[in-house]
Amino acid sequence: MAVLGVDVGGTTVKARVTGDDGAVLAQWREPTPTGDPQALAGLVRRATEWYPVDAVGLVVPGIVDERAGLCLQAVNLGWRDVPVRELVSASVDVPLAFGQDVRAGALAEVRTGAAAGSSEPVLFAAVGTGLAGALVVDGRVLDSPWAGEIGQVLLAGGGRVEEVASASALARHAGAPDAFTVAERVRGGDGAALTAWRECVRVLAESIAWTTAAVGCGTVVVGGGLAEAGALLLDPLTHEVAARLGILRAPSVVRAHHGDAAAVIGATLLAQDLLAAGVAR
Repeated sequence: MAVLGVDVGGTTVKARVTGDDGAVLAQWREPTPTGDPQALAGLVRRATEWYPVDAVGLVVPGIVDERAGLCLQAVNLGWRDVPVRELVSASVDVPLAFGQDVRAGALAEVRTGAAAGSSEPVLFAAVGTGLAGALVVDGRVLDSPWAGEIGQVLLAGGGRVEEVASASALARHAGAPDAFTVAERVRGGDGAALTAWRECVRVLAESIAWTTAAVGCGTVVVGGGLAEAGALLLDPLTHEVAARLGILRAPSVVRAHHGDAAAVIGATLLAQDLLAAGVAR
């Protein structure tokens, strides 16, 4: 049986069709129909017409109530209280699994990625345009609508965590066009880039340390665009997290295995789980 996974991003929709054995049968990207949930329903319908599948997994960004099928808020999409599952489900003739993108990425990393086989709690931290996390305990992703929004926490000095600890904030504070450029400047010893990088790592480490202390994470998987910096980010982040935990055990801090495909892979897993549960449309 084939399934379609759809990951709706702020600018790009990623889609992937996989078979029973997990083989990728097709994959593509197209612009996100920002501000128009009905257009998204049309996009998914056309995809199922091009590639007949047995189920669809759809994940979206923002504050998402998966059980109710609602996107409560997605700033980059211009959505508020949108009944996404209902809208899209009405446009397709197969079962639809609905979820949130970061939690789907966490599912992918725990099932087939960097945290596969872990028996302890896992934190998946997506450090991209913003910052969000997802917790996995006993193989289950915590699906509360308000869980994981660590980037929205207010800092003592003002502003939100993701206004310092995110790829977009890093570039802004360093006066660079993007985080990739900041990383290159850090490697070259640029003072402004080093200052912005260290502050980003510091604030990110604080968020990870508090989460680890609360739930006892054994592994922290770092995804999103900033994770592409590899050891330049992970080495100091590992040190800073451990320093903040004192006598507590520090988690392993690792790079996401699936990169920016984690959420779309997670979407296909949601669709497969729906079929395995025998849920009819």
